[in-house]
Amino acid sequence: MSAPQPHEPLTDPAARIVEYLDFFRSEVRRQVSGLSPDVLGTTLVPSGWTIPQLVEHLVHMERRWVVWGFLGEDVPSPRADRDADGRWVTDRSIDVLLDALDEVGRRTAEIVDEHGPYERAREGGMFGPDDELPTLLGILFHVMQEHARHAGHLDIVRELIDAGADEASPVT
Repeated sequence: MSAPQPHEPLTDPAARIVEYLDFFRSEVRRQVSGLSPDVLGTTLVPSGWTIPQLVEHLVHMERRWVVWGFLGEDVPSPRADRDADGRWVTDRSIDVLLDALDEVGRRTAEIVDEHGPYERAREGGMFGPDDELPTLLGILFHVMQEHARHAGHLDIVRELIDAGADEASPVT
């Protein structure tokens, strides 16, 4: 899947963001494909996260903002991607996480189809009666920048993994 292009006509900004989110999810899937369980369980960055932990964070982040935040629906354990110290955690396999990432993407697309981009989030869930309620478009921008940032993190981690594999391989 290729990224949406700026020269394509923009008729619905929320739908365009959904296209970008689909692209970033496909990039996450591409970056983690073919990695061994050992590599998936290894941390390569000082902050200590593993690839499955990052993917778990993306699943929870999107659900937290779009379903719990915008719709105000009850979401069990909306912050289950973090431990008490704020570190990312997961006990799910990468295949289960990638399926969950696809599922939350489908749910986001359904919500965008059913609501206007300037519709305000509902109270309940993430937002209380004293909070300024963001628009769906504002939430989508936030979710998109999170996906873009973390897809970039995966680019770097994958580069480190691949460079390490090259160094371990005999030169021919």
